[in-house]
Amino acid sequence: MRVLLTNDDGIYARGLLALSEVFSKKGECLIVAPELEQSAVGHAITLSRPLMVRRARRNGRFYGYAVSGTPADSVKIGLKEIAGGPVDLVVSGINLGANVGINVIYSGTVSAATEGCILGVPSMAVSLDSRSDEADFSTAAAIAGRIAGFIMENRSLLSGIALNVNVPALPERDIRGIRFTRQGQARLVETFERRLDPRNNIYYWLVGETLQPEDEEDDTDLSVLKEGYVSVTPVESDMTRHDLLAALQNRDCPVL
Repeated sequence: MRVLLTNDDGIYARGLLALSEVFSKKGECLIVAPELEQSAVGHAITLSRPLMVRRARRNGRFYGYAVSGTPADSVKIGLKEIAGGPVDLVVSGINLGANVGINVIYSGTVSAATEGCILGVPSMAVSLDSRSDEADFSTAAAIAGRIAGFIMENRSLLSGIALNVNVPALPERDIRGIRFTRQGQARLVETFERRLDPRNNIYYWLVGETLQPEDEEDDTDLSVLKEGYVSVTPVESDMTRHDLLAALQNRDCPVL
């Protein structure tokens, strides 16, 4: 199996290293990731400047390719230029912090996986439900390795679909199982902290926390994650509300 690994936390993030340790045992492992952190850039791609790519080293040895762009950029250039041949799977992560609810739209981690699917390669995004700098990614990486096998066995069913995987920050023995879920409505409730720099110029930091609606049902990504299960949500790039399309087409719309 030939796997392209990427992320949005930057090429030297510990979550990406944990994935490489698992997937390098399964086959050829190619790392193509942003040179710097690109959290919450969504599906942005770089059009107004060239993409710089450099060979990155870790502990004195070649590790992967660092791209001066976004996660989607990394997948594009990785599959089209760097890989030099077919890739069986794209894995994005492991993100530090869950990607659930409305926040999936902002996620560079998830967007890297959907980019892989757009380019015809089975893909998944993997996130750990922790914000701790000391987070242990080993369990999430092991689970990602097993889900990769499921994806390969179900390629035809999952054509054009990325799996958004969120793993509880628990020892594997305490994880209750894996459940397929739908994207919920949890969202980042944000505020802006107003500050002054040393020259009295005003600047702002966006801060907030992900909150779940009180009436959200128990089959959503965050609900399942809170119960100690791994949440696996199939997502795609087509954002059309197909269930409303026919009804809208039967209504008169004012002509401009």
